[in-house]
Amino acid sequence: MSMMQEFKNFASKGNVVDLAVGVIIGAAFGKIVDSLVTDIVMPIVGKIFGGLDFSNYYVPLNGQVSNLSLIEAKKAGAVLAYGNFFTIALNFIILAFIIFQMVRVFNKMKKDEAVAPAAAPATPEDVILLREIRDALKK
Repeated sequence: MSMMQEFKNFASKGNVVDLAVGVIIGAAFGKIVDSLVTDIVMPIVGKIFGGLDFSNYYVPLNGQVSNLSLIEAKKAGAVLAYGNFFTIALNFIILAFIIFQMVRVFNKMKKDEAVAPAAAPATPEDVILLREIRDALKK
């Protein structure tokens, strides 16, 4: 079998296609959650804590003036951007929680679909007859 034929067999298996679809949908879903955190959750958290914008919280490491925006401070030198880290960590926690809930619902659906164990198949008539003959010979 040629290498191209082996690759074709590998690539056409259902698991590979399912994985590719999962990665593409996961990347798109990650962007949605990122937007949710950046555009909706963090402004609300900032408002609760007095109008603070966490994405611009940093500690200057090269003696920059600390009243610059994060982008300007990064251009001027190294910074410890803990506010940006907090935003990304919150993004991860929300994403992980949503995926956990999706897996939980999926597992519950699979559990509900599980059918009661099938009844034992009926014993064939010839086996029953052979058992009766065996039992008769024992007497």
